[in-house]
Amino acid sequence: MSKKKLFKLHSWLALVAMIPILVISLTGSIIVFKPEIDAWLMPDSVSLTQVASKRQSLNSLIDNIHTQLPGYELGTWEVFDDKKTADAVYVIKQGTFDWFKVYLNPYTGMVLSQPEALDHYLTDWLVELHYTFLLKDAGVFVGLLSAIILLFLGISGIVIYRQFWKRFFTLRWDKQMRVFFSDFHKMVGITASPVLIILAVTGGYWNLAEFVHEVTHTAEEKSFVLQDKRYSDGISFDDLYINTMDKIDGFKLTYLVFPYEPEMNISFRGWVPTGNPLMSDYSSGANYDRISGEFMMKWDIRTSGVGAKILDSFIHLHFGSFAGLTSRVIWSILGAMPLLLSFTGFYLWYTRRAKRNISKRNRQALSYT
Repeated sequence: MSKKKLFKLHSWLALVAMIPILVISLTGSIIVFKPEIDAWLMPDSVSLTQVASKRQSLNSLIDNIHTQLPGYELGTWEVFDDKKTADAVYVIKQGTFDWFKVYLNPYTGMVLSQPEALDHYLTDWLVELHYTFLLKDAGVFVGLLSAIILLFLGISGIVIYRQFWKRFFTLRWDKQMRVFFSDFHKMVGITASPVLIILAVTGGYWNLAEFVHEVTHTAEEKSFVLQDKRYSDGISFDDLYINTMDKIDGFKLTYLVFPYEPEMNISFRGWVPTGNPLMSDYSSGANYDRISGEFMMKWDIRTSGVGAKILDSFIHLHFGSFAGLTSRVIWSILGAMPLLLSFTGFYLWYTRRAKRNISKRNRQALSYT
């Protein structure tokens, strides 16, 4: 494809996807700081003030949740053991498949909030807007298309301006506004492109996985409602956790998945020491049969293949959390650059269009003389 055709395609796709990409970039730059925002907006629910020397046992916490939340069953459980942050527990109302979120103090066993819809809190609403545009399954597909277009824009921008290094820091202030905006668009685009490409690949992969998951769901699975817990009363989650730590050296629980769908089993997911800053807090784990509690399988990122390591790195790469606050700030700033790129790109497109229209009218006027 010639540079001229590539430039034209770059411009038109940017116009087509401008609004979705703006929504994704703005919300994404905000939710990079979701933990801090939640702690600021909801200190009584998210931040812990009463802590003991250690967390209560899983069995005790599960009993406490059932006692305090009758009519709800456990779905998933995000575990924090830093003596500062409450656990986030996701529950399902019996007789439905409606999900709700509560915060739990794992040191006292007290539920700190009422069950709320998954998009009730501001940052959770922003996550839903970022991921699905509040359009559920259709929004997942829109997000996938937007990620593909963003990926193309990032790559094509680098190709079009591949000799950017010659005038990378040049902004021609003394020229027309169009010239300045052109220089500024190139500089910002080239600077942000590596991060935008990473965001497009990682976010697009998750949207694709969710889209495939929904498309392949059977009618029975889509109409499923949770009437009661789907694991045996005799299962000890503490014993399963101990077994997981025995099988995976250095394992620390960060996420617990209950069997909330047909054919699902119990899953322990967590962190292991790797020395690799790109490996996530959910990189390793083990599955257990929901009826018998028997061990089924384990996975350890340290012995996994390259493909598994790459996919696991998507979490830190997408949120920029691999180097603490510094990388999150960089990701937040560069992730928001489509706001500037959209403004400058639209201005350049509009001025080119206006210039072509003027030239066309002049040619037509000459043809009648």
